[in-house]
Amino acid sequence: VTAAVPSNVGFPKENREKAGNQYIDVGIAEEQAVAMCSGIAKNGGKPIFGTNATFIQRTYDQFSQDVCINQSPVTTILNYSSVLGLNDVTHLGFYTISMLSNIPNLVYLAPTCKEEYLAMLDWSVEQDKYPVVISMPGNGVHPAKYPVASSYDPLNEYQVCEKGEEVAVLALGDFFQLGEEAARSIEKETGKKVTLINPRFASGLDEKLLSDLKENHRVVVTLEDGILEGGFGHKVAGYYSTSDMKVLNFGLKKEFYDRYDAEQLLKENHLTKELIMKDVMKLLHA
Repeated sequence: VTAAVPSNVGFPKENREKAGNQYIDVGIAEEQAVAMCSGIAKNGGKPIFGTNATFIQRTYDQFSQDVCINQSPVTTILNYSSVLGLNDVTHLGFYTISMLSNIPNLVYLAPTCKEEYLAMLDWSVEQDKYPVVISMPGNGVHPAKYPVASSYDPLNEYQVCEKGEEVAVLALGDFFQLGEEAARSIEKETGKKVTLINPRFASGLDEKLLSDLKENHRVVVTLEDGILEGGFGHKVAGYYSTSDMKVLNFGLKKEFYDRYDAEQLLKENHLTKELIMKDVMKLLHA
């Protein structure tokens, strides 16, 4: 199911013809697409709704009332949900984590590579318990460097890719590669191995893992390709709010941006490996 953006989600004319009646374009009516997908899912179908992330704001009511209250197992794929995507003020897609991840019953997945994206998509289509939103990777095609799971149930289990001490980096989705680079920079400064974590879930916390980090870590760093307020990092910071753990959240300030230069915007928000490392070192020595 699409809403007038078929080519953006892999359905040029030849693919639409192959799909036949299994392809539906509702036109510029994303609300109709989501409500219809909920009905299809409740009747045993396997709906996949693909659209640009910027248009998802139109569907908040349908996601909440039609899909999530009814726990309809709809799969939604969001394109251009990255700061590296569309950059004009009326087509920004990086508000979706804070917008959708706080709706009850909704599972928001953020893949870090091609293989993980496809695995998450396969799992979402085959399962019948959860409404699932998946951010399509927006920072290029990256092959898997770490094992990729085939199932994401139980929910909210993060993947520890590298075990270290003192500093843990939780790098969500598109910013996982940046997290790797930042971890290497921190290791050069501290001489200690950094724990690198792929959270996978933007919508929930792995409380057991977060609790375990208290044993031999002083600083937890979160990275997300979206605005900070209401996002993934603030959930982590909230968890640690009554502990001695120091938390650094990296993402975008809550603003409207227009025709921005992505590299400059990332730098302004300290989203480079050098600036992340410097902020971590300041905190370690505070």
